[in-house]
Amino acid sequence: MKLTGRDFAAKARDAAQNCGVFFFCGQDEAGASAAANDIVAMLPDPGERVEIPGAELRADPAKLGDEARSTSLFGDKRHIWCRVAGDEAHEALKTLLETGDMGAGEACPVVVVATGATDKSRTAKLLEKRKDAVVAMFYPPDLRSVTQSVRAMGDAAGLKLDGAVAERIARNANLDVRLASSEVTKLATYLDATPQSPRPANMEHLDAIGAASEEDGFASLVNAVLAGQGAKVATEIARMKQIGLNPVGTLLAVERRAAQLARISAALGNRRYQDLDKGEKARLGIFWKEERDIAEQVGRWRGPKLDRLTMRLTELHRELLQNSQSSELLLAQGLTGIARVAGAGRR
Repeated sequence: MKLTGRDFAAKARDAAQNCGVFFFCGQDEAGASAAANDIVAMLPDPGERVEIPGAELRADPAKLGDEARSTSLFGDKRHIWCRVAGDEAHEALKTLLETGDMGAGEACPVVVVATGATDKSRTAKLLEKRKDAVVAMFYPPDLRSVTQSVRAMGDAAGLKLDGAVAERIARNANLDVRLASSEVTKLATYLDATPQSPRPANMEHLDAIGAASEEDGFASLVNAVLAGQGAKVATEIARMKQIGLNPVGTLLAVERRAAQLARISAALGNRRYQDLDKGEKARLGIFWKEERDIAEQVGRWRGPKLDRLTMRLTELHRELLQNSQSSELLLAQGLTGIARVAGAGRR
């Protein structure tokens, strides 16, 4: 089965009930990741998440089948989650499906999020004609579709969002649905909104939840990290601790910029940053005050290096949520490591 971001919402629930392998790909990595999490939530019994990195699948293709057909210590349900680059999962998925077709036994659901892959990749071609598999292709988002997604998120959270408020959330998140979802959750918490007790949200409410971030200013830390300015990163992290910035909120600021760099990179293709015209810059959310920093960061973070940055930020976000008591230390270590990679030179 083959889906796109346009028809995913309408067909996802049926796919989650009837398929066992899910392959998410496309230039919109944020949309693909969000959709993958949605599929897991729709599984009849997702159970425990077992994560297998793409490098492990490439090195040992049989491992996926072994893990998918094994049970946990207590016999609970599970699903396999794999974040891979390109066709790293191809041989592993081929082995899983071939052994299953030969009667190897039932396997738990396998969800693969592939950075740098498309519906033309070998893995997608392997899966797209199978009734027990899904290939979901996500194209770069546009403002209209993300705004619609934000309104749907608001409905689910108990927020009544008009078009202007939803559009502003979409723009502030640089069209990244994961970040937009975080903003919707923050707004719902601020208004004490629930599906049972919905509340209207307006621009003043957005200003209220965004004021602290704007006043404290994440920009200097974000720019120091992505420019590889190690000494300045240490100073900014100390400032973050001194004024009590929330570690997850701080990381979201870095994620927003990384998502913007990914959209700029996709728009550029083989062109240089200098080839962008004013209209393209406006659509990509590049404002004159930030342009010098963004142009420099685009030069540092391209191709595989940008893909690895996105994956590392996702991992770091999960680590912060799982270890809230150590979140400040984990964030400092993570951002210092990213700055070290940025400072190692351009690729």
